[in-house]
Amino acid sequence: MTVTPAEQQAIPTAARRLATSERTRIPCAPVRDLIGDDIATAYRVQSINAENRLASRVVGRKIGLTSPAAQDRVGASLPHFGTLFDDMDCTDEKTITSDRLLQPRIEAEIAIVLSHDIVAPITAEQAPSFVTYMRAALEIVDSRINEWDISLADTVADNASSGLYVLGGYCGIEDAPDLDEVQMSMAEDGIPVSRGTGSDCWGSPWNALTWLANTALEHGTRLRTYDIVLTGALGPAVTVKPGATYTATISGIGSVTAGFSE
Repeated sequence: MTVTPAEQQAIPTAARRLATSERTRIPCAPVRDLIGDDIATAYRVQSINAENRLASRVVGRKIGLTSPAAQDRVGASLPHFGTLFDDMDCTDEKTITSDRLLQPRIEAEIAIVLSHDIVAPITAEQAPSFVTYMRAALEIVDSRINEWDISLADTVADNASSGLYVLGGYCGIEDAPDLDEVQMSMAEDGIPVSRGTGSDCWGSPWNALTWLANTALEHGTRLRTYDIVLTGALGPAVTVKPGATYTATISGIGSVTAGFSE
């Protein structure tokens, strides 16, 4: 696809806008005024900022917009993906400090760890053969864009609204439950705030992993051995309350907890 001079200028300008928000912790205006609604352009913006995170190591990918409700909010018909970096992992942190975040929301999902590279398109039936184990996870999604005023292009450009994540209990693939049928419950300071099932994630987390693996190949990359894949929310996201502690349990896999500073 031919890129015009104006588009060539818009892409780095959009990337700088988002990167400045990330650095200053001040939400910015949407970037759709620069890049329109072209998703391929939005992924190019995402790639620029990913490549500029020189001090961070890529550890995997996240899948978002895996529920009809989430897709409806941004006018999407498919999921989207972002990149996970090692400095997003808060698994060993007792408390997540608020100054690392802008407008955080939290959701529970299944994290999958790959056993080897996925070098060719796969089916959902083949997906489990590429997995070594899975973990209960909390993803803290965040947006650099003020008041979450996002279109699909905005969130794709903004690394799929990635923030931080916490990993918890796990099970090997040989002991894995039927992911379509798992039950998830998440509580805020002991009070239930979100529930869902495996089928709420794109019909099955296996469908989500398959979509990601095949889409990554279309973008000229691949999922690799030991990559962590956050497969998508199993229930509604909840706005993070400062000082609160969130615990999610996913049947057959385990539980996970994240606490936040005031």
